[in-house]
Parts: sequence; C-alpha cells; structure tokens
Amino acid sequence: MEYGKVKGLNKKVSRIAQGTIMLNAAKTEEGFALLDGVYALGCNTFDAAHIYGGGASERVLGQWLEKRGIHKEVVILSKGAHHNGDRKRVTPFDIASDLYDSLARLRTDHIDLYVLHRDDPQVPVGPIVEALNEHHAAGRIGAFGGSNWQPERIQEANEYAAAHGLIPFALSSPNFSLAEQVNEPWAGCLSLSGPQNAAARAWYAQQQMPLFTWSSLARGFFSGRLTRQNFEALKPTLDSSCVHAYCYEQNFQRLDRAGELAREKGKSVPQVALAYVLQQQPLEIFALVGCETPEEFRVNTEALELKLTPTEMEWLDLRRERR
Repeated sequence: MEYGKVKGLNKKVSRIAQGTIMLNAAKTEEGFALLDGVYALGCNTFDAAHIYGGGASERVLGQWLEKRGIHKEVVILSKGAHHNGDRKRVTPFDIASDLYDSLARLRTDHIDLYVLHRDDPQVPVGPIVEALNEHHAAGRIGAFGGSNWQPERIQEANEYAAAHGLIPFALSSPNFSLAEQVNEPWAGCLSLSGPQNAAARAWYAQQQMPLFTWSSLARGFFSGRLTRQNFEALKPTLDSSCVHAYCYEQNFQRLDRAGELAREKGKSVPQVALAYVLQQQPLEIFALVGCETPEEFRVNTEALELKLTPTEMEWLDLRRERR
C-alpha cells in the first residue's frame, strides 16, 4: 500500500480507500470479515456517508471500529447534506443533523475527513463555510470539503474563508476514472473525466487539493467481466448506473485499449484502469473502490505497482492513436 497526506489531518491516508456502501446490518459478520481483510492489506481509509443504507453502513463500520479498538489508526471519510425527495439540504441545520447522526453511528466524537455530499449553488457559500468551521473548532470534524462541488464553488468557499480568517476546504470528492461520464449516474454527480473536464483537472492540479475520486472503475465498467463482445449478454446483470453513465462507444474504445495493454503487461483490466487513475500527475488522487471481498482489494493494490508511461496514459484515454 502507498499512503499520502491531507492538510489538517495528522494521519497517513491509504492511496486506495475502501467504500462501505455494501455493509449490511443483517450481515454484520460478513461485513467485519471484509473490513478485517482490507485493513490487513494496508487500507486504513474508509469511505462512508450518512445516506448509505439508511445509516446501516455507518453503523456496521462503527461497530467494527469499536470492537477492534482502532479508531485512532483508521481514517474515516464520511459525507452529509445529501438532497432528498423533498428538498435540497445543504444548510447549516442539515449539516449539523447529519453530522450528529454519523458521529453516533460511527461510535466516535470525531470524523477525520468530512465532506458535503452535494452542493446547492442557489445558497450563499458563506454560512456553509462558517458552519463547517464551527464543527471543526468543536473537534467534531477534521479536514473538510465537498463531493460533487464545482471548482468554482470550492474556490468561492475558500475565498470566503480567506477573507474571514476561516479554515478553507481541504479536499474534494468528484468522480474520476478512465471512462468518460456521458450521463450522470445520479442527479447532481460531477466528474473530472473526459476532455470536457480538462479545465477542472487543471484547477485541481494548480491548487494541489487532494481528490478522493469515486467510481474509480466506473461502476464495474472496468471490472474485467465486460467486453464489447459480451455487452448485450451481460447488460441485464450490470449496475444500471454503469449502463446509463458509461456504456458508450468512446468508453468501449478505452475498454478495448485497457484490455490490450493488460494482456501485454500480464495484468488485469481493473488494474490498468486503476493505475490510470492513480498516476494522474500532478493531481493528488486517492481512489475510492467498492470491493466485495478482500481478494478483490488485494488485486486492486497491485495497480500501485503497475507504472504506465505518459504515452500509454494518453493512448488509453484516446488522446493519441498509437503508443
């Protein structure tokens, strides 16, 4: 495992972080086995959210942390203020409500990395920055940031923080993978992938803000199961968001190339696709993955050893025709 740092957090952060959306209160033992196995492989960073499983994933994660006694060794990234069917919820009230729920579920008084799951550009950013600073000053959260926030809004938030002597956003959690996000998998999802988001990537590179990128394997598009040839047969079994967001010609071209390069290097398609994400210099990327077994996670860690040349990176992403 490789590790990085996030400003404001006095812990190392594993470069590959395990998601927890699959944790289920009805299958606690299986969840503990997954978390034990992933932790043993060097992953100390876990991605959670108030909305996942109606709170079940945070509860199982919190039980595991308490029983293993490793709160201080583990980095928890959790998210709040997701919209619901009634209204948008990026308000100081909703941030506080979700945060207190998450603290109770995670059986802790402090969340290392706290991220707003969505943005509402219609509300002023100042009160949001102030609310997050209040929770930070009280010790409830460490470094904080936004998921699915446009760079312009993060910059606005940080300019407000600088003008008022407050702590700024320290991290962001957008989508990023080798696959171009053609359609939003869910409402309000923002991506850094594809040529249309080059300016956003350049902004993050300039800021050197850590990125915790979700759907690093494009909801299973780069799982290794899917090919151009078997797509129609596998389509009924695929995650619907994968089909809606990623299953388009330009991405099948990327998948074809990932398969070709994997065969040449004796690696797998997911290892090539994950290596592409992790080697996005000068971006500071931590890849979020949703492995179902420790073995899946172990295979993903081998992507850290797979070094791609700049030419190979451009070829994979269709920016050049030949390697």
